[in-house]
Amino acid sequence: MSTLVKQASEHWRYVAPLLRKPANEDDDDELAEALDELLALVRDDENHPLASLASHMGDLIEAYDETRRPIPKGRGVDVLRYLMLEHELTEADLPEVGPPSLISEILRGQRQLDIHHIRALSDRFDVPSDVFF
Repeated sequence: MSTLVKQASEHWRYVAPLLRKPANEDDDDELAEALDELLALVRDDENHPLASLASHMGDLIEAYDETRRPIPKGRGVDVLRYLMLEHELTEADLPEVGPPSLISEILRGQRQLDIHHIRALSDRFDVPSDVFF
């Protein structure tokens, strides 16, 4: 047995939960908490030995979220409402899109989302811009 396989087998029971796809909300919450701890350690250092583990954990959480809480198909304003509700945001929490009065007008249907708003929302929520069209 190679040294690498031997070390992996000795530590697997500690590492395996961090590499397992969440099966339910509790698993997802535990993985998210572990990722928060790991990100506090890794910070912005892409060369940190645990950076790839953090990236993989983030991918697992994102995949779970996409299957359990998919972004609905609908009008852009409906998607915006949904995302604001999911993230518990108010109009004031989206300064990158515009002032609260603008967001309020968009939500009431008095204004349309333009390309600048869509780009800002896409970046903010890390979703494809086409969900707002």
